[in-house]
Amino acid sequence: MESSATQSNEPPALPRHNVDGNELALLPGGEERLEALIALIESARERLDICYYIFTHDVCGDRVLEALIDACNRDVAVTLLVDAFGSANTPQSFFDPLIEAGARFGWFGAHRSTRYLIRNHQKMVIADGKSALIGGFNCDRSYFGAASEPLAWCDLGLMVKGPWAVSLERWFDALAHWTIDTKQHFRRLRQLVRAWQPGEGPGVWLVGGPTRQLNNWARKVKSDLETGGRLDLVAAYFSPSPGMIRRINRIARREGASLITPSKSDNTATIGAARHLYRRLLRAGVQIFEYRPQKLHMKLIVIDDVTYVGSANFDMRSLFLNLELMLRIEDAGFASEARALIDTLEADSRRIDGRLYDWMAGPVARVRWWLQYLLVGVLDYTVTRRLNFRRRR
Repeated sequence: MESSATQSNEPPALPRHNVDGNELALLPGGEERLEALIALIESARERLDICYYIFTHDVCGDRVLEALIDACNRDVAVTLLVDAFGSANTPQSFFDPLIEAGARFGWFGAHRSTRYLIRNHQKMVIADGKSALIGGFNCDRSYFGAASEPLAWCDLGLMVKGPWAVSLERWFDALAHWTIDTKQHFRRLRQLVRAWQPGEGPGVWLVGGPTRQLNNWARKVKSDLETGGRLDLVAAYFSPSPGMIRRINRIARREGASLITPSKSDNTATIGAARHLYRRLLRAGVQIFEYRPQKLHMKLIVIDDVTYVGSANFDMRSLFLNLELMLRIEDAGFASEARALIDTLEADSRRIDGRLYDWMAGPVARVRWWLQYLLVGVLDYTVTRRLNFRRRR
């Protein structure tokens, strides 16, 4: 693998965009995401609703926790949900001062059973039902690093100010009730996901989760892929089903499709799994890039004038198993801004064309990639689903 390039400057926040009475701002810089998060917490006057997959006891986690305690001390109703799998290395004692200050706190999936394999991968912070910060980033130092830090994650946040935040608050309330106030029965969780009504309009909150049929996030992106003409996709983990690959290839043959995946990750098996799929994508004309300066954790999809931003990767787990949150925005101007961001990522990426792929894909590499796809794209999904969806007699 070639040595990574470095960037000297933090990428600027993209322009604020108004859609249906909501102010939207993409936050591609790690440092600006942390400052936006702290400012959002400090702005709350009545309630704060927070959900993270990973919440780490480090310099950034300490700062966020201190801001939440300060919010409690000014009589803000604070609720924090943390995934037990993603935050397994963070002790309960870290959160005890927040609970003592009056916050509601809950571990998602704390029971050690097969349900532990189902993860709450959502990330959201909602202040007073008026503003929300979502994206792919967790509450951990590595997600708030500067673009010049090779070990930091390249990720994305989206600040939403306006009435859409109220709709997201409704979903959080249902999730918090299940996590904190009930025994976390799996069947009830599936019912929550199935019952969620995203509504209609230029901005809808889509929820992914462990349902037998397609959840509304997977169903909507499937529909957009089937009818769309142009696709630009950034995926930290890319190992979708053969059906999704066929839909991407059909778009590539219409107006074109581009895909950005990582050349660095915390899980090298996910890189190999994506590379296992490159050949059939290249044959259909998909332009493929591997991002090089940092580990890529961004989740961003643009299909024609529709943009998806949120927590979901484009793999089997994110499409069909984990709890995920994606905001679908239908607006030509916002889609243009998202594509401009994707263009900057492509400029820092290595283009994987047919010639380079043939050089990369020696016999040993192809076997390794196939095994990695089998692990993360087939076995992980199949085993988790069979353990959690088996019928009781």
